[in-house]
Amino acid sequence: MASVLLYSGMEFASAFAPSLRAFLILRAFYGIAMGGEWGVGASLAFESIPVRSRGLVSGLLQAGYPSGYLLASIVFGLAFEHIGCAACSSSGGAGAAGAVHPQQGAESATWEASRTLPAARGLWSGLSGHWLLALYAIALMTCFNFFSHGTQDLYPHFLEAQRGFSTGTRSIIAIVYNIGAICGGIAFGTLSSRIGRRRAIAIAAGLSLLVLPFWAYSLTPLALAAAAFCDAVHGAGRLGCGAGAPERALARRVARDFSWLRLPAGNLLASYNATLQTTIAENHTSAGHPDFSFAFVVVVGTVAALLVVLSLLGPERRDVRFGLQ
Repeated sequence: MASVLLYSGMEFASAFAPSLRAFLILRAFYGIAMGGEWGVGASLAFESIPVRSRGLVSGLLQAGYPSGYLLASIVFGLAFEHIGCAACSSSGGAGAAGAVHPQQGAESATWEASRTLPAARGLWSGLSGHWLLALYAIALMTCFNFFSHGTQDLYPHFLEAQRGFSTGTRSIIAIVYNIGAICGGIAFGTLSSRIGRRRAIAIAAGLSLLVLPFWAYSLTPLALAAAAFCDAVHGAGRLGCGAGAPERALARRVARDFSWLRLPAGNLLASYNATLQTTIAENHTSAGHPDFSFAFVVVVGTVAALLVVLSLLGPERRDVRFGLQ
């Protein structure tokens, strides 16, 4: 609850930052709260559900991100030209309503049982003996984040600068691919309970390679929307198999440490994505303009191929029960 309230407040305040320095400070606190929410929220979800439902719930967790992105796309399309960027951004403060659910719910039985154990270990001691697995989880999450941000961060700019689409058209395309992401997260999360987390991730990443040229090089709004929908299905699909990370960690407290560590570490390593793609685009121009299509194919294609390999190399511990050590 504290994390949700804090990042919602920081999101709202960021819209009115008087300077770049103030903006960076607010975003730093936003990141601390967001990172805290994800680790605790994922632990709460996976500790509170039956083992057989992990795949579906993992997909539902992933569907939350594109659901928010979809709402933001609608706000952008309807309001951006009338109220501007700051007012649109301040609407992110509505996320504080998300604190209502954990307030009304109960702590998981796993957490309640763990309270009778000795005091929790620190992060480093908790991961002792699991460092190879931790590094693998961080590498996998880095690829996940490179894929997500590589297909999302600059895509609206690409649609405007390289395709010349209006605000309304860009909004509609964003809505379409976020619907695809919601469907993909739930579908592949559910599929992972049948065929395993590794295979589901590998299939989703492999299929994205087939869609990639159409997603990057199509010219019409209809073709781009269709390709973006398919790409988002596969992109969110491999994230929808996120139950695999805590399952690989085995011990309940190690699983929690993994959740806290792997996502922010992966995000940190993948934060160079926008700069990397822009640099590639500027060094490979098309008709005298930066070629973002080429940059997308290079970065996203490389990461998708790595995801296929990494997912198949990792351990499969589907439906393992969390320990309380």
